[in-house]
Amino acid sequence: MGTRVAAAVTSRLGAVLILLVTVGLSALVFLTSPAQPDAEPGDGLPAGKQSTRVTQLADRFASGRTDVAVVVYERRDAPLTDADKAVIEQARTTLAGTATGGQVPPPAVAEDGRAALLAVTLSGDSETQSTAVERIRDVVHAGGTLPGGLTAQVTGGPAFGRDISAAFEGADVTLLIATASVVAVLLLLTYRSPLLWIVPLVVIGTGDQVVAKLLPWVAKVVGERTDASVSGIVSVLVFGAGTDYALLLISRYREELRHTPDRREAMKVALRNAAPAVVASAGTVILALLTLLAAVLTANRTLGVAAAIGVAVALLFGLVVLPAALVSLPRGIFWPFVPQVGSQDPTSKGVWSRIAHGVGRHPARVLAGAAVVLAVLTAGLLSTSIGLSQTEQFRTEVESVTAQEALARHFPAGSSQPVTVIVAAATTDRAVATIEGLDGVAAVARPERSDDGTLTKLRVDLRAASGTPAADDTVRAMRSALAGIAGSDPLVGGAPAADLDQRDAYRRDNTVVVPLVLLVVLLVLVVLLRSLVAPLLLLLTVIVSFAASVGAASLVLRHGLGIPALDAGVPLLSFLFLVALGVDYNIFLVTRAREEAAARGDTRAGVIRALGATGGVITSAGILLAAVFTVLGVLPVIVLTQIGVIVGIGVVLDTLVVRTVVVPAIALLLGERFWWPARPGASSPGSGTASAAPSDAPSAAASAAAPAAASAAADGAGARPVGHVAGGGRHVASGSPGRHEG
Repeated sequence: MGTRVAAAVTSRLGAVLILLVTVGLSALVFLTSPAQPDAEPGDGLPAGKQSTRVTQLADRFASGRTDVAVVVYERRDAPLTDADKAVIEQARTTLAGTATGGQVPPPAVAEDGRAALLAVTLSGDSETQSTAVERIRDVVHAGGTLPGGLTAQVTGGPAFGRDISAAFEGADVTLLIATASVVAVLLLLTYRSPLLWIVPLVVIGTGDQVVAKLLPWVAKVVGERTDASVSGIVSVLVFGAGTDYALLLISRYREELRHTPDRREAMKVALRNAAPAVVASAGTVILALLTLLAAVLTANRTLGVAAAIGVAVALLFGLVVLPAALVSLPRGIFWPFVPQVGSQDPTSKGVWSRIAHGVGRHPARVLAGAAVVLAVLTAGLLSTSIGLSQTEQFRTEVESVTAQEALARHFPAGSSQPVTVIVAAATTDRAVATIEGLDGVAAVARPERSDDGTLTKLRVDLRAASGTPAADDTVRAMRSALAGIAGSDPLVGGAPAADLDQRDAYRRDNTVVVPLVLLVVLLVLVVLLRSLVAPLLLLLTVIVSFAASVGAASLVLRHGLGIPALDAGVPLLSFLFLVALGVDYNIFLVTRAREEAAARGDTRAGVIRALGATGGVITSAGILLAAVFTVLGVLPVIVLTQIGVIVGIGVVLDTLVVRTVVVPAIALLLGERFWWPARPGASSPGSGTASAAPSDAPSAAASAAAPAAASAAADGAGARPVGHVAGGGRHVASGSPGRHEG
């Protein structure tokens, strides 16, 4: 951030105007935020896939776009009684008013006589069907209507959808309260001030709510609704990233207050020197998130745009609104630890200085130890499975799952969510015969002709439940077999096919998005560091950290929470967040190390000083970010729990192992070669002819230093050069001693 911009943000008039404009624009966003767009056929399904095309063709049939809610009646210890059957028949009559077409078929009774099914056909969008499921449950759960020992539960696609919606009801408030509480506690512990923590919490919290009101606009742009899972992830990302930026800025601001009595001058200097690294890290995250635009799943594209906007807003509030708020408050906001002019810089001594010197004394030894830890955690990948069925999507017990389990005890498990096949009408008989001959097919229902008579729709019940490997195999076999019927133009859709298509789309997105993310991060690091060796090594450490994180998280999820596998979408999103966010801390450390190496003329001294100076604030930021992502676990949906656990563990590993041990040790072992082909003393973007090393938060300007600046000791102790320093250095206003950071 340039001197003029920093001065404008921190001036008395500028700060007041920024706060007033923020309040005004935030109010405008709140008042003009549109409603979410209506759900459309094929929402959430991969574009161009057979399951999507089947959904889009539904309107060509008289039955339209329908789904089936299945009422499962079960008596575990004996066959159904006459009284049971009378209750079922009464429910059938009552539910006819809810069913599409005004009728419910006679109940299907299991061969063992202990269970019966009522299939209630529902039409309309997901919200309409969700409301219908509630009515069905009200009917079958009506008090006193069931004989003793008889249970009645509702499952099927609409019931699963309703239970997922119910899991997110009130989730925005729950997540906001949990996230804000975690951030508040950690800020309070970090600053040990009863006042200071309130400022960043209010600023970032306001930014989070602004982003929430911008999400409907995002939905209009990308053409798909932003559901509660998207808003939850974006909210956590805004709080985590925004608070990280706040920690780095406030840390620098507090240091500057030790050198000047003018808080506006202190913030101007802090902002000018801290902003480049913060902008670079935020830019990396934003660019990485936007690689999701290359995904075929609209849900991934929606999340990418929404999350990128969220990080951009967090950056704006962190580097513009927060400084304006802080300079509008007196120095006493830091009470009881108010930084006084001339007080000692705590980063020159203390635990992080000792850790830095410990790594400096034995870099090979500590690197080997860290490698062993990461290798052990990575071994957890060997037992990691990918793919959850619909019944494995919830952390808590829900009716659609228990009903599906009851159904599977007496009927083919796939009968609650059938496959829908569309073929050319002229090939109907051959298609039916082909499907009935496949292993894994339980039944084929009566064909339905399209309104124009050119197409036939078939309902196919599978023996296996949707989302299971057996169901996937049957769908693949069905597609392959039908493709061999000349002129059939077959399309295989329905829930089992959609689940398969979605997993295939995730695999495709993995192969496209993952390399793009790595390329984007590598290019940013190359431009930022003007180096080839350091960026490649940093990227490698992040990849290793991700592998260790997934391995460790898999063990925690499987043995601690009883979750057997990762959802198909979790690896990609976890990778994206961990690589983008994990490289942040490397950017903060390495850009600082480059500055310190330039100032001291020695990479070893620069790395040790950088680790000691940034250790406290980056560790605080990392722990806070990990805790915020773990908050996703308050929601009862397994996908978000898994993302929260993986990213939480990954950020802790990045913070405490990779950034603290691995990267410094590698830099120390390589020495000047770490910066090849550049040299730490070489000029870099945004720097002048000499640079001052920052004290608490890193700066992205990897500037050259005047030879005299190299006289500072490796741990940062010693005299500060006095006077004006070009570029990254500065001349402090009269009334305070001129100085060069060191």
